[in-house]
Amino acid sequence: MSGTDFTSTEMMTIAASRALKNTDVCFVGIGAPSAACNIARLTHAPDVTLIYESGTIGTAPNVLPLSIGDGELCDTAVTTVSVPEMFRYWLQGGRVTVGFLGAAQIDRFGNINTTVIGDYDQPKTRLPGGGGAPEIASSCGEIFITLKQSRRAMVDKIDFFTSFGHGEGGDHRERLGITTKGPTLMVTDLAVWKPDPVTREFTVVSLHPGVTREMVQAECGWTVRFADALEETPEPTGIELTTLRDLNARTKAAHSGGKTGEAA
Repeated sequence: MSGTDFTSTEMMTIAASRALKNTDVCFVGIGAPSAACNIARLTHAPDVTLIYESGTIGTAPNVLPLSIGDGELCDTAVTTVSVPEMFRYWLQGGRVTVGFLGAAQIDRFGNINTTVIGDYDQPKTRLPGGGGAPEIASSCGEIFITLKQSRRAMVDKIDFFTSFGHGEGGDHRERLGITTKGPTLMVTDLAVWKPDPVTREFTVVSLHPGVTREMVQAECGWTVRFADALEETPEPTGIELTTLRDLNARTKAAHSGGKTGEAA
């Protein structure tokens, strides 16, 4: 136990970071996935290889990037390759073990929408789009997803199919000839979810400290399934919290024109 107060966002980021192993090669999404991946690199997985869509390999940013084109990524990378090489050789060549993605909308089978909210031709909101996420979702060995829970984000049916998760559930990926595992983990600010081994519907396996089943259901647009042996997510450790808060402080200073200090 850390004995320290922490926010739900800090719990989400740290719980997500714990999923990465030291040996992983991880294709990193911007935002919450990037924070989780870099906390893993700065704590329990110093040798993890982080790859960003712009072609940076083995990057070790001192601050969180604003976008895939942030110079911090190239400056701290082991090497930078062209985008075609990144996707054709590294990603589609099966050399990336994990893809870490976020979502504007997600359904119970891990299908992701980052394109539009509402009708495609007359949307309520036009989102940034898929970028490389559709290829990441199908070509990485497995997919981890992290997002804050809300009924707007976790919906019964997504408005647009951007990135394929488990489709209609069951063996849908296999029937389409997709040989990778697809989404194997989702970490929200309330819980840890894993897909049912048969139906592939995301199921809550762990509640974060202080969170109830009712709180999870209130922020989800489908009827939530809970594991029979429901666990509680371990609290952040002091080291994890300090590392995350220092990273966020450096990032805030850098993006507001301040100094970032020594490289992490």
